Amino acid sequence: MTETLPKPSREELSARAARVRLLVFDVDGVLTDGGLYYGAEGELMKRFDVKDGHALVIARLVGLPVAILTARSSTIVEVRGRELGVAAILQGKKEKGPALDALLNQFSIPAESCAYMGDDLNDLGPMSRVGLSACPADAVPEVRQEAHFVAQSHGGRGAARELVELCLKASGRWEDVVGLMKRSESKSSWVGLK
Repeated sequence: MTETLPKPSREELSARAARVRLLVFDVDGVLTDGGLYYGAEGELMKRFDVKDGHALVIARLVGLPVAILTARSSTIVEVRGRELGVAAILQGKKEKGPALDALLNQFSIPAESCAYMGDDLNDLGPMSRVGLSACPADAVPEVRQEAHFVAQSHGGRGAARELVELCLKASGRWEDVVGLMKRSESKSSWVGLK
């Protein structure tokens, strides 16, 4: 039986979240509900949550870049990532740990200033490298065990939103978000919002 690691205290979790300078998300089971819809020509669609997407946009608008790192490749992910204005979209990365290292190098961000949200065993590598590891409520048990932060929401149903809000609130940027959403002159940069 594996040893259960203690979760960080509320204060430690907040300190980890306040240091985040890059948010990285897996796709299937994190930004989507994990369902893959296939037709005769292959993958037809994925279900994304608009509140998760909105959260990724507001993170970008207040200077917190977002990246996507996924083992699968899909035109759907490329389209959704561009629509939201994510800083990097890495697809087809079966070895996610080294791919995350390259991403951190590209952005010149130390691992302790990165948050990663994943839901399955292939996410344990990147999760072990970052300052704030996170997962949806419906992640596999081994991932929930290793995560610093387990969202209350399921993947594709608000989990990404919870992580974004945690980081923005801990870093004192949440009020900036609220103010930004109230001002009409900022709407031209609201790419991807509902």
